[in-house]
Amino acid sequence: MTKAQDYRAMTPDQLDDELVKLKKEQFNLRFQKATGQLENTARVRLIRRDIARVRTVATTKRGEAAAKA
Repeated sequence: MTKAQDYRAMTPDQLDDELVKLKKEQFNLRFQKATGQLENTARVRLIRRDIARVRTVATTKRGEAAAKA
C-alpha cells in the first residue's frame, strides 16, 4: 500500500503508468480468485484503494493545472 503523499510527488504521466500497473494487478487477483488460487484476499481491497488514491490525486493535479491555465 502506497501513501497518497507518494502519489502526490508523481507527475500525471507517472500516475497514469501507476494506474495501469495497479489495474493489471487487480485483474490478475480477480483471475486468481476465480481459479481458487488467491491466498491473500486482503490484497484485493488494498489494490482497489490504491487505485482510488491514484485517481483522486490525478484528478486533483489535472484540476490544478487547468486552473493555472
